Amino acid sequence: MGGGVGDGVVGNEFADVAVRVDTTANSPRLRLEDLRTGRVRFLDALELETLVWLPEGHLVQLLDPSADRWSGA
Repeated sequence: MGGGVGDGVVGNEFADVAVRVDTTANSPRLRLEDLRTGRVRFLDALELETLVWLPEGHLVQLLDPSADRWSGA
């Protein structure tokens, strides 16, 4: 990870995720990396805005780790 402005790690007892703004694509996007598995996901501005506007119940269901992460998927 580059160590640039905005780089960081968000973590707790369950997960550690590296977060940074990636500027190598057509427009800036958020780069998220699961430090346990190395899996990377990029989110653009529209995808981030969609998360902000999701009703709380939908967000909770979407982010439930038992739905995908811990099921062996």
